Amino acid sequence: MSKPAAGQPAPAPAPLEPPHLRVDGQVLARMRTLSAHAPQSLVIEGGATADREAAALAWASLLNCEGVGERPCGACESCRQITQGVFLDLKCFGREDKVLVEDVRASLPEWGQPPRGKGRRVSIFFSAHEFHPAVANLLLKTLEEPRPGNVFVLLAPQRERLLQTLVSRSFTLTLPWPEGKAAESDAAEWITALLNFWDSGQGWFERTGTKGAADRALALRILSGLQHELIQALACGGGPAGGSVAQRLARLGRPGLRRLDLVLAQAQEALTQPTAPVALVLDWLATAVIAKGPKAAPAPRHYAS
Repeated sequence: MSKPAAGQPAPAPAPLEPPHLRVDGQVLARMRTLSAHAPQSLVIEGGATADREAAALAWASLLNCEGVGERPCGACESCRQITQGVFLDLKCFGREDKVLVEDVRASLPEWGQPPRGKGRRVSIFFSAHEFHPAVANLLLKTLEEPRPGNVFVLLAPQRERLLQTLVSRSFTLTLPWPEGKAAESDAAEWITALLNFWDSGQGWFERTGTKGAADRALALRILSGLQHELIQALACGGGPAGGSVAQRLARLGRPGLRRLDLVLAQAQEALTQPTAPVALVLDWLATAVIAKGPKAAPAPRHYAS
């Protein structure tokens, strides 16, 4: 980009696009219907990170729009301020860093008060699936008490990554699931072997025990392929549209899919450590998904620390 000539003013920055223009039309229509009786807490799942953020900001605009006609208008003072990120009744947590319990605790007095404007105070928690347990529990206590004029929005790739008691106290809005990328042939073969192991308990450790059978790049492709199939299982509920792998994953049920989602995230984190033994991470993945009572197997902390 060329610089302006000496003595000439710099060009004005491009205007920001109102967030509702980046939201799927069917989702926006559903949000408009929901706004008539806005829930105190809204979970937004699915889509990509940018899709969830746009939907959350569009929800804030919808609840505070002062325009006439179809809302949000994107042009009134409230809509413009939300687009610019300067609206006084908009609170954002965790957009850049993880949410700290001190930040949530410091907001308790404000949540006990009515909003400053005529609409709603909207508190958005980005990456709510990364909540520290202390943050999740404090927010849960907050939701257990009515907060007139205050609404909360929790963003996560899948609701299964959130504390289930938070989900049970929220309305869940699911955005169109991203297409994702199907597993490559070598990773697909491993995924099939993993599914067979979950069915029969056989064959997996012989595969991972072969020296050089899987390197770090292949292991990451296996995780990526499983994540793709998990999304299909969640989106299609195990129906024919999900494909054979997604149908088999759907047999795990919601609790099993939640375990798988958490295990995939922890295994991927472990593989970012250069000293993590690939075979052991894959073996942990294979066994951690299998239900062992109320809790899944602990994450391989000695890999991901």
